[in-house]
Amino acid sequence: MAYIYDIYEENCPTRQVLDRLADKWALLILDQVQAAPKRFNHLRRDIKGISQKALSQTLKKLERDGLVSRTVYPSVPVTVEYALTPLGGTLKDTVAAIAHWAERHMDSVLEAQQAYDTALAAR
Repeated sequence: MAYIYDIYEENCPTRQVLDRLADKWALLILDQVQAAPKRFNHLRRDIKGISQKALSQTLKKLERDGLVSRTVYPSVPVTVEYALTPLGGTLKDTVAAIAHWAERHMDSVLEAQQAYDTALAAR
């Protein structure tokens, strides 16, 4: 019998997946690897501000969730690439939409924040 998942239930495992997908680093990593596999250092260079530890931890979680694959190539030095899995590929459009929505609407968000702060200060 298949389990019926309900995102609104406190102990539903779907909340763990949502938590992962709502993480800024996870979104940026998924967006980076959607076009082609990327090496660890390439990801670290392209995602400004991410620490080596945060990148490593996030990649491991995404790999565990089946969204990213890790391929090790026996070279000197060892080459490791990360790519979207078929399951991760189902998120391409969603991830791109969320990640780039912020770029397109940041001016409006900043205006809303300023209006809110101004109204709050006037109370």
